Amino acid sequence: MTERLVETKRGPVKDQLEALVAQMYEKGITYSEAVCEFKKRFILTVLEDSRGNQCKAARLLGMHRNTLSRTISELKLNVKDLRAGARRPPRSAHAIPIDRKAAR
Repeated sequence: MTERLVETKRGPVKDQLEALVAQMYEKGITYSEAVCEFKKRFILTVLEDSRGNQCKAARLLGMHRNTLSRTISELKLNVKDLRAGARRPPRSAHAIPIDRKAAR
């Protein structure tokens, strides 16, 4: 039952992919160009979903974080914009320090 459901959901996507591949072939796009563009789009989509968190994105992609990092470098992807709002606050913005002498 679940295999049938997965097959049904992927049907239109597979059809779209086949049409896209045919268009790319007709336009003279090489295999390496197509693979490179696919990797870029796929990785950027997952990184956007994980708000630039490479550990989470690597997990979702099913690859090691180092492999993802290397692939990002090889594809010359700019992921800084994805992480812009996801930075941790500085230590000075954390809770008020406790007076250790008073805590005894």
